[in-house]
Amino acid sequence: MNKMIRQMLPFGTLILIVCILSAIKPDSFLTLDNFLNVLRRSSVNGIIAVGMTFIIISAGIDLSVGSVAAFCGMAGAWTMLKVSGGDLTAGSMVIGTLAGMFAGLVCGFFNGTLITSLKLQPFIVTLGSMSIFRGISYVMHDGQPFNVPQYKYLGEGVIAGVPVSIIIFALVTGVAAFIMKYTRLGRYTYAMGSNQQAAFHAGINVKKNLVAIYSLTGLLVGLAAMILTSRTVSAQPTAGIQLELDVIAAVVIGGASLSGGCGGITGTIIGTLLISFLRNGCTLLGISTNVQLIVIGIIIIAAVAIDQVARSKAADSTN
Repeated sequence: MNKMIRQMLPFGTLILIVCILSAIKPDSFLTLDNFLNVLRRSSVNGIIAVGMTFIIISAGIDLSVGSVAAFCGMAGAWTMLKVSGGDLTAGSMVIGTLAGMFAGLVCGFFNGTLITSLKLQPFIVTLGSMSIFRGISYVMHDGQPFNVPQYKYLGEGVIAGVPVSIIIFALVTGVAAFIMKYTRLGRYTYAMGSNQQAAFHAGINVKKNLVAIYSLTGLLVGLAAMILTSRTVSAQPTAGIQLELDVIAAVVIGGASLSGGCGGITGTIIGTLLISFLRNGCTLLGISTNVQLIVIGIIIIAAVAIDQVARSKAADSTN
């Protein structure tokens, strides 16, 4: 398959979904409120997907992001309540938000350190840490949520008519795209994903950069978790279940290869929006969430299959 066609496929699919839903449900789909709602809901998954893009391009994977999100939300809300004594203030909410983000940074550092120090597969490490962080989230408050009713700004706040969460999502996307294209970390990410041994012999500090990538992703998971906590005004130990499915799907649909070495932030954003509009359309058409899971799974398999076929043809053409 032509490389340009493969890169344009997610964008074309997104346009097709929007056109179909516009034709079937124009009154409920083609409204500003619906589009803002889709973008607002995309912000949590999209921010995490941006971090996951770095990991997948480096030929890694992180299955723990959903559990980390639950842990970060619980840690942030717990900190707010402890600092304020139960009656939240602006200061305690800022401190709690930073605490949630720091918790994500620590979780990412933990994953990255284990992967590089013990030379374990990212799949195995993050599968284990997924269970660890979910367990800690339940233990923190005996399986009960932390309610933070005044903590609404990140999830429901608006600046000049635009939801704060969408603005944060746009800023994160812009910064990540800059890092990916213009910094050493971005270039090293592609190099490590293409051939880790070659990158090492080229003088790249593979361990240090992989830890940085997993830590960065953890930080973004923490930020997304605090937006989610703000949107629901509570931190749930059950938050983020199956979140990793949507995030990995968004990155893969956006053109990143699970083998590493290719992909980009723009593709990931398109993949995130594609899944969000697909879910939105299913909801408007009255299709159950269980069926939505089946559809997302089929799309993931199709995206990976297309990537494998393209790689096989590219390999055959070079031989």
